[in-house]
Amino acid sequence: MKKLLQFTVLLLFISISVRAQSKKDQDKQAIKDMCGCYEVTFKYAETFSPDGNYTKHDDYYASALEWAQLIEDEENKISIQHLLVVQDTMVIKHWRQDWSFEDPNLFIYDANNTWNRVERDNQSIKGQWAQKVYQVDDSPRYSGSATWIHVDGKKIWQNTTPAPLPRREYTHRSDYNIMERNNQVQITTYGWLHEQDNSKVLHAADADDRIIAEEKGYNIYEQVADERCAAAQSWWEANQELWAKVRKEWDRILASKERLKLKKKVDGKRLYSVLFDLKPTATTAEIHQAIIAFVE
Repeated sequence: MKKLLQFTVLLLFISISVRAQSKKDQDKQAIKDMCGCYEVTFKYAETFSPDGNYTKHDDYYASALEWAQLIEDEENKISIQHLLVVQDTMVIKHWRQDWSFEDPNLFIYDANNTWNRVERDNQSIKGQWAQKVYQVDDSPRYSGSATWIHVDGKKIWQNTTPAPLPRREYTHRSDYNIMERNNQVQITTYGWLHEQDNSKVLHAADADDRIIAEEKGYNIYEQVADERCAAAQSWWEANQELWAKVRKEWDRILASKERLKLKKKVDGKRLYSVLFDLKPTATTAEIHQAIIAFVE
């Protein structure tokens, strides 16, 4: 009887382990399904403001051709680098997304170009994937952790987290300083969808946070033939070693700090401009010198 009980418990443990691994494999495949060549449509519209005197800003619409390159594929980490393709030949390094399984460390945006490192307990992140989004210069942008949901043929991940102003607004708006992003990533039959319900928040140290406006956003990624992004694939082949060094330097800096504050400009230049000027053969010392000049 005792042996039968032990055998039953063992079978139950094996069954649970197999189901957990199967779920994790589904998660990983959903993440990697975001790789490839895409025609992307960006649509944003402000929907509401609690301030009756607020003047709604114009809707935003843009489109692009984008290559999403798988650059890391490990058991507990997947990294995807996005590259813009302009007029079929010009390539611009775009954002990066890292996905890490049951990752306790997040960087949380705290306005004024500042991020805090936050450590979560193991129980709260069980089965979750953290999405860490980085800017074009590989500095942090925002991160959040949630569970991938696979139900009724849908594959969805959803999280709410604070972030800096989007590039479409930070150059001409100063009425808010945090974008509270509700991000929903959904794998679709045509590619994938990044749906957003965002709050534009004014954060001040001596007052309660105030919502300036809310907006709805759709980033629609429609997959096309990989050949259309051939220029991006070639560009990455030639430049990937440089950016691997940049990522490694950022990893070292982020691991050493509980709080990171970055200068917006040094000598009139933004960090991405400094890094984009580096040659593919740049040394680790040159990269360190370029980045550390912006770290306060």
